[in-house]
This record gives sequence, C-alpha cells and structure tokens, in this order.
Amino acid sequence: MNPMSPFDLVVATTNPGKVREIRAYLPQWNCLIPPLDLMLEETGDTFAENARMKATQAALALESWAIADDSGLEVESLDGAPGVFSARYGRTDRERIERLLFELGDEPERAARFVCVVAVANPQGEIVAEAEGVCVGEILLAPRGTGGFGYDPIFYVPAQGLTFAQMTPAQKQQVSHRGQALRALVPQLARLR
Repeated sequence: MNPMSPFDLVVATTNPGKVREIRAYLPQWNCLIPPLDLMLEETGDTFAENARMKATQAALALESWAIADDSGLEVESLDGAPGVFSARYGRTDRERIERLLFELGDEPERAARFVCVVAVANPQGEIVAEAEGVCVGEILLAPRGTGGFGYDPIFYVPAQGLTFAQMTPAQKQQVSHRGQALRALVPQLARLR
C-alpha cells in the first residue's frame, strides 16, 4: 500500500445515518456502503466487542479494509439500558424513543451518555485501529428538533443547550460520541496509510 494515499474502507453498517456521519468525519478515505446481503452479527456484551466483530466480519467477507462502530445510549437510572441493545429497543426510531420515555416515566434522574467505539480491520480481519468516544447529557421528557436519527431528539447536551436533533451537523460533529471516536481514530488511520 502506498503510505501517502488513502484507501477504501467498507462501512460495516446498514444504518444510513451512520454512513453519512462516518463519511463526514473521514473525507480523505473512500467510505463504501457494503452490499445489502452482508450479514453482521452483534452478539457482544460491549460496544467494543460488537465494533470489532462487525469490522472483522465485513473485512473477511469482502476481502477489504472495513470500519465499524457500535454505539448506543446508556441511561443511568435504567442501569445503563438500553446500552448495546439501543438499536433493538424497538422497530423504529419513534418506537425506541417512546419505549425509553415510558420506562423513564417521571423519574427525575435523567442522566445519560452516548458511547461509541469504532474499529478498523484489515482485509485479513485483524483489528488494526480502535477508538472510543463518550458524550454526556440527559434525557428530555419529550422530543425536540428534527435533525439526526435514533435517540437524537431526546438526548440533550447541557453544555450546548440543545438536543442532538436541534444541532447542525457541524455542531453535532464537534460534541458527539461518534465525532470524538472518529477524531481519535484519524491519527491511527494515518499511520496505516
């Protein structure tokens, strides 16, 4: 591999919102959407295990460099739920938000954090780079904003005075868990080029 040239990275996800965000953070790499029939297991107990698992599976299946993230929302008063099950907390974003708000009810303690672990595997399936990002906030009583995806309308970041869904993409990139993880990953990727 030419040490000065970026390389293709298959983004091991079926979530178009994640693909958009990863592409925005890594414009110097050609971030490719995987084939629709690529099946990725997420059976790990942690975000790190799932990110590594997905990156390795995609790399081996496609004989390509692959990047994967696993991320989710951890709510303190729900003992960290939904956690690694964030994407499976309901069939749609709306259902997931409704379930979370129902489970929290009138609970006054609404501290939460978004966690993201990003992993990169080489074509042999070896994990060669990994980073984690965390964004601390709280869960609102009702959604605010129309941007983003997932739990963004109910995740409020006090330091910004906005939910993720109210932020511009540039604002969200600066503070989000995924943004932090991907910024930490960039120097590692640069060493691989």
